[in-house]
Amino acid sequence: MLNHELIKKTEEFLKQKFDNATDFEKDDLPYRIEHTYRVANIGREIAVREGFDETEMVIACMLHDISYYEASGENRFWPKWKEHGRRSAQISRPFLEELGLPQERINDICYGIAIHVDEEADFEGEKTPFALSIGDADNIDRFDAYRLHEMLSRYAFLEKTYEEQLEYVEKRISRLHELREMPTATKTADEMWKSRIDFFIVFFEKLLNQLKQSRCIIDER
Repeated sequence: MLNHELIKKTEEFLKQKFDNATDFEKDDLPYRIEHTYRVANIGREIAVREGFDETEMVIACMLHDISYYEASGENRFWPKWKEHGRRSAQISRPFLEELGLPQERINDICYGIAIHVDEEADFEGEKTPFALSIGDADNIDRFDAYRLHEMLSRYAFLEKTYEEQLEYVEKRISRLHELREMPTATKTADEMWKSRIDFFIVFFEKLLNQLKQSRCIIDER
């Protein structure tokens, strides 16, 4: 069960950081908060089904992107982007100590936060199923209904030529089949991951078929 007092303190810490982030691009703030909550809910489901501590997983997921409050302009992107997991772990550790969590659990949480971007940390740790599940939850959120809308909007799909749309969709389908085989830390994450990817594959395959039917009579016999 969740320790609601610790969760509330984590929410307050997260929101305080972002509320005081004067350099953070305000258009990005709602998305970053919403993404954080979705990842926390995904992480909680993994924790429940795998027997991890729910509270610790939710806290870890709530903190996994906290360093974004420092972002401004070009700092949101390469190479700063690659460091945001390690920086989030640095920011999170003193807060986790204030919560009174055992040191070994703080290390596991921070290590999972640190490695969730590129599987590398700047301190010693173990890639436990718990730690790896933070990154799994983050990745799973990249393939939901909201991100599908965001993906097509950012690409300006409706503004592209027919040929560009066709090429984009075909490449996306190919890449999704590759991503489907990406390893995860737990059976639960694997099931959730494949379910999300399959949803995307079905969508893009239907879109591809619709695009093809928009220009000619399809002979499927």
